[in-house]
Amino acid sequence: MPNYPTPHIQARPEDFGETVLMPGDPLRSQWIAEQFLRDAVLVNNVRGVQGYTGYYGDTRISVMASGMGMPSMGIYSYELFRFFGVRNIIRIGSAGAIQPEVHLRDIVIGQGASTDSSWAEQYHLPGSFAPLCSFSLLQACVAAAEERGLPFHVGNLLSSDRFYGDEEGLPQALQTNESWRKVGVLAVEMESAALYMNAARWGGNALAICTVSDHILRGEALSPQERQSGFARMVELALETARRA
Repeated sequence: MPNYPTPHIQARPEDFGETVLMPGDPLRSQWIAEQFLRDAVLVNNVRGVQGYTGYYGDTRISVMASGMGMPSMGIYSYELFRFFGVRNIIRIGSAGAIQPEVHLRDIVIGQGASTDSSWAEQYHLPGSFAPLCSFSLLQACVAAAEERGLPFHVGNLLSSDRFYGDEEGLPQALQTNESWRKVGVLAVEMESAALYMNAARWGGNALAICTVSDHILRGEALSPQERQSGFARMVELALETARRA
């Protein structure tokens, strides 16, 4: 029997393009569809998680929200890869920088995604798994970023299960991020590791492209207006990556 519709996606495989862009926020999906895609149609709205399919140039592309955190990203990316025949998922979102050379508004392209989550335990591996992006998507994204002259960094993200921690004050919180900084992690976010592991397990391609909205170690943050303009630049980069995929 077909595995669709699923409990979370009320659609059929033919409703999606080969590539799905995934912001966290459902309203971002709607905004991307309206601002960047031609002839976009709503293909999913279960639980208000809006998904659209339209055209960027001649390329058929979908955009659908992932929600926040690895459990939510894990559900949607799993179903898209396994049941709906999606080939590529590109996460687009924000991240908090923890390296001095990474600045507000910069783009971080996640070559890998370390995590403090136990997500990989489900695979019963006899060791640690290193979640990596798809090289073909990474290559296409870097080429597009270079052509556009964008400030970007390629490296390791930290996908954390926590947005708020229970440390006794700021010094311990800073020390936690300092530990990751010392091993070269560029920025912290909350979804990419689950996406990369689902792609590895189910034969898909995945990439995370993040705009630096905060600098955790410096206590800096973008205004809402600056976030909007930075997000638009990142969306255009993701769409161009999808077109080349």
